[in-house]
Amino acid sequence: MEKNYPPYTITDKMLNYVSDIMKKIGEANYFENLNKYPELRRKSRIRSIHSSLAIENNQLSLFQVEDVINGKPVIGKQKDIQEVKNAYEAYEQVDKVNPYSVEDLKKIHGVLTFLIEKDAGKFRNHGEGVFDGDIQIFMAPPHTMVSELMDNLFNWMNEVKDTINPLILSSIFHYEFVFIHPFHDGNGRTARLWQTAILSHWEKAFSYLPIESMIKKNQEEYYTAIQNCNNAGNSTEFIEFMLKIINDTINELMDSKEMKDKSQLLLSENEIRIIECIKRNVLAGAKEIIEETNIADRTARRILKKLLDNNTIEMVGNSEKDPNKKYKITE
Repeated sequence: MEKNYPPYTITDKMLNYVSDIMKKIGEANYFENLNKYPELRRKSRIRSIHSSLAIENNQLSLFQVEDVINGKPVIGKQKDIQEVKNAYEAYEQVDKVNPYSVEDLKKIHGVLTFLIEKDAGKFRNHGEGVFDGDIQIFMAPPHTMVSELMDNLFNWMNEVKDTINPLILSSIFHYEFVFIHPFHDGNGRTARLWQTAILSHWEKAFSYLPIESMIKKNQEEYYTAIQNCNNAGNSTEFIEFMLKIINDTINELMDSKEMKDKSQLLLSENEIRIIECIKRNVLAGAKEIIEETNIADRTARRILKKLLDNNTIEMVGNSEKDPNKKYKITE
């Protein structure tokens, strides 16, 4: 088969999303929290597992999924319970796989579908359609093409992994994998997990970012984007959709009270001093903050900008250049 690499177009919308996401990743407090606090990681992972399985019609609630993972007895379909056990084991291996190895992907599929799919970890040997519930979105390529299509996809990823931003590359993979639909069952779960694997290989905190939860909230748009890309013959719309999903997931995480509370524990001594100064004075200008905290002018202004950017404080004034502008704690 002739090499046929994924067709897509880089758009301004994609570049804007990538820029926004990269900026937020740079605000280390939030991502450090996921790496530092195991309870946050576990909570996010449980949400990821519940949402990814719910997209595939698993009927267990979030609390039931948590109980299964914690080894507690749960009343439910045995298949649903086994899917949770498998998914937890598979997600625990995300940091250990090579996301650019098709053989590693097969192994993860084998874990995801253990005791559920008789051909776990093996490419399908028959025709397969892509469905949203009972509605068929499109027919996947013939099974005789699957091995070569997957080899082409992974060869392409290995060629471009150092030149295409992982946010874009992982989204292209996600769509192309769903389109090829290489397995009899578990394709959606595998696609979503493998995008996480690609991203976490680049930035570790992505292994705990519950992107699947945001996909579940936008499930109709998810399948619409897949169908539209299939009709268009390229993955452009799906890439834009997934970048928005990732961006929205980070926004939701950053806005959560739990993350904000943990972020306070990672503030530097000077940051804490400035925050306490603003709290005492209700409305404080840069000059009085610098005088009261005895922090160097340039350092204090850099910290104020950082605290503004991560929404810890907000500015009260007509403009950034207003010499009388004041700062207050964000409510």
